[in-house]
Amino acid sequence: MKIPVPGTRKIEAILFDMNGTLRSREPHAPTQRAACERMKDLLKLEDPSDAYWEELAGHYKAYGHWAQEKLLQLSEKEIWTHWLLPEVHPDQLEPVAAELTLAWSERKGRMVPKPGAEETLRELKRRGYRLGVISNSMSILDIPRCLDAFGWKDLFEVVILSSVVKCRKPAAEIFWAATSTMKIEPVHCAYLGNRISRDVVGCKRAGFALGIILEQPGGPRAEEQDQTIQPEAVIHSLNELLDLFPKRVPLQIKA
Repeated sequence: MKIPVPGTRKIEAILFDMNGTLRSREPHAPTQRAACERMKDLLKLEDPSDAYWEELAGHYKAYGHWAQEKLLQLSEKEIWTHWLLPEVHPDQLEPVAAELTLAWSERKGRMVPKPGAEETLRELKRRGYRLGVISNSMSILDIPRCLDAFGWKDLFEVVILSSVVKCRKPAAEIFWAATSTMKIEPVHCAYLGNRISRDVVGCKRAGFALGIILEQPGGPRAEEQDQTIQPEAVIHSLNELLDLFPKRVPLQIKA
């Protein structure tokens, strides 16, 4: 398989989305029980009702819609004090906001690598590509801890999170935060994600040469099918990247 666009030899860096692209969440009872207990401890709750969790989930969903519409990411302190639990005194929430956010996500299960992720990443790095992460994330702790647990910290030159840079994909600024840190022009970059509306649209706004989609089983989501901007390539497994990106040959610069 080859990417059907010219200029692929100019690609020096490949950057990745995390959720649904390099990792996925699976149900895991011990993780979920521990997360619930941690939230109860952090919030000093005795025995919260199902209605309590449902109300919290509703607030979380409302914040998510607002953040994506505005392409903004509030700090975890702001999310918990202004959106999720505005009735709780900020002095109780602010010191534990980061751990609360992590526990809230782990109530749904644990993160596991997508099939073939590590082998593909290490081979791309061996082939001479610079690698990085650009991901929407409410949490400042989740992805760094996950990379550490997976043993992937050595693979990525940059890890750019919306929770740190305060904007969300598809805003071009989050992509430029990565290219600026790497001191590389966007035209020499490719990006892999699983959402055209966020990943391909965002990287193209930022001037990336290639936007690639890892398509999920069952095909694209309904809302993704009418996008004006389309990816240069669609893959169905991560190891297909090795067909797209052979060993990199440094470009010869004429004097």
